[in-house]
Amino acid sequence: MEKLKTYWRESVVLALILSNLFVWVAVFRKEPSDLLHVYFLDIGQGDSIFIDSPAHGRILLDGGPDRKVLTELGKILPFGDRRIDVMIESHPDADHIGGLPEVITQYGVGAFLEPGVESPNKVDDELHARIKKKNIPDILARRNMVVDFGDGAQLVILFPNQDVSAWDTNDASIVAKLVYGNESFLLTGDSTKKAEYILLGLDASSLKSSVLKAGHHGSKTSTSVPYAQAVLPEYAVISAGKDNKYGHPNKETLDTLTALGTEILATEDRPGLGGLGTIEFETDGKSLVVK
Repeated sequence: MEKLKTYWRESVVLALILSNLFVWVAVFRKEPSDLLHVYFLDIGQGDSIFIDSPAHGRILLDGGPDRKVLTELGKILPFGDRRIDVMIESHPDADHIGGLPEVITQYGVGAFLEPGVESPNKVDDELHARIKKKNIPDILARRNMVVDFGDGAQLVILFPNQDVSAWDTNDASIVAKLVYGNESFLLTGDSTKKAEYILLGLDASSLKSSVLKAGHHGSKTSTSVPYAQAVLPEYAVISAGKDNKYGHPNKETLDTLTALGTEILATEDRPGLGGLGTIEFETDGKSLVVK
């Protein structure tokens, strides 16, 4: 019961934080539009995704391995605009959070969401030290939590659905679904087949999405055939560094996606895939465009 109370309290806190955060939206730059933009940032071997909602609510999901995320954010945001409403750590591996401590230092961050699993790397310690120093609310992400932008776009947490503090970091990755109208993005971190099968058992129908961020950089540890069939994406994004030592993406994963008729996009140059750098999607909730 105590865990239930804590979970409820965190959910309420998140709602209150977000209701205040989105008041900031009108203070700066662009006018609201009817377009959602999702950027899969070109940060090398790692993950970093930036979401700009129609009313310009902002989420940064992961920060890549180093400071390159700052350069990529600088290309997207108006000069001098240093606002990120919600920062999310899919899991604390260095190739996903390496750039986040500097983002915390240089940007105004409203709230931080994490799965609740620790990593022995020093970056994880430094990140949490900076979050604490700036008094940023640190919230455990759990299934059915929703970041509601109030403009039709919502980010729904699908996983974890339980305490993952003793899990392997990849297994514990946050899986979230960004929904706007008829279009959606399944954002998976380094989520493995272990989590995929849990999600299939919880509600396979909820996984259907227009875009899949392939788990673990297209590794063979992710994107099982049943999972890919449930998602049935029009596009799959591979975020991996050129000539990386892990061999990402795996041919088996690419074959699984290709068999579904999915168009595969990669940030870095890969044989047969090309390299697009930062990949930007734009949608009005009715159709989806790769910019």
